[in-house]
Amino acid sequence: MALHITDECINCDVCEPECPNNAISMGLEIYEIDPYKCTECVGHFDRPQCQMVCPVECIPLNPAWPETKAQLMEKYKKLTEKTDSAASTESLACAVDQKAIFALPP
Repeated sequence: MALHITDECINCDVCEPECPNNAISMGLEIYEIDPYKCTECVGHFDRPQCQMVCPVECIPLNPAWPETKAQLMEKYKKLTEKTDSAASTESLACAVDQKAIFALPP
């Protein structure tokens, strides 16, 4: 299951930077977790990092979003595949830019 943040959230800002998938963002009143990005830290850590740092323990499993560990791992693979592809594309763009710069006459 993806996690979700309940109304007990005090907007302390500690959960957002801990999410390895960037699934946590500020909502209208409290932080929210994007269930399409939340893997409960499967693939990254043994335990959900947001739950570990939350001082008011307001980040339970989301019963509206049931997922197995296998589904969470598949989501993790898809999310990291996109990240790896973007990083490769960015590296290629830098290499092309460097070649263009070094090819310029003095």
